Order: sequence, then structure tokens, then C-alpha cells
Amino acid sequence: MKPTESELEILQVLWAKGPSTVRQVNEHLSQTRDIGYTTTLKLMQIMHEKGLLSRTEEGRYHVYQALIGEEETQQHLLDRFVDTAFRGSAMKLVMQALGNSKATPRELEELQKLINQLNPENNEPNEQL
Repeated sequence: MKPTESELEILQVLWAKGPSTVRQVNEHLSQTRDIGYTTTLKLMQIMHEKGLLSRTEEGRYHVYQALIGEEETQQHLLDRFVDTAFRGSAMKLVMQALGNSKATPRELEELQKLINQLNPENNEPNEQL
């Protein structure tokens, strides 16, 4: 399931805050952009129909919860992005990202650790990046 940009914004609120009412989600979204309550309500109803959200009744309110996980969604979106924008090459993505911004020594160190973990045949640390 691939959420739209607006649906992803709602999911991010629910992942951060946990189960929430439409009003709570709308108040959070309204802090960064102009969005009406009815727009948020309609989006969340559609997301419920699509199976992205669950909905329970608590008194007069509906409380929504994300049914898809943040990490699995990020992985799916990243895989799709790498496939479409970089023809499936993770290397091209990393090279582009590193070329567009200055990585800190700490970030380069973390990247080096990841490279070493991904290359189990190499027990010795790779040359510094």
C-alpha cells in the first residue's frame, strides 16, 4: 500500500502521537499548513476504507490508529524511490545524497560502520571515506 503525500502526513502524526481523533490530527497539521477539519476528516475516512487506519468509537468521537508501521512504510517508499529515480541503484542514491550536502565526520563514521556490517567477508575496517 502506498500512501499519498497527504495520507503520509496523517500517518506521521499518528505514528508520533499514537491513536488520535480527527480534531487532534487536524490541529497538528494546521500548525504547518492551512487544512480544514472536513478535509482531514475525509482523508482519514478514505484511509480507513483503504485499510491504512483503524477506527474505534469512544463516546461521540472516532479514534484512529495507523494500521501500517512507520518503518515498513519508509522501506516501501524508499525501495520505490530508488527503483524509479535511481534505476534500482542504492549506490547512486548514496552518492547523490553525499554529493549534495557535506557529511559530518560523525555521519561518515556511521556510514563506515554500516558498510563494514554489510560486508561480513571483510573483518578489517575499510579505508576511511
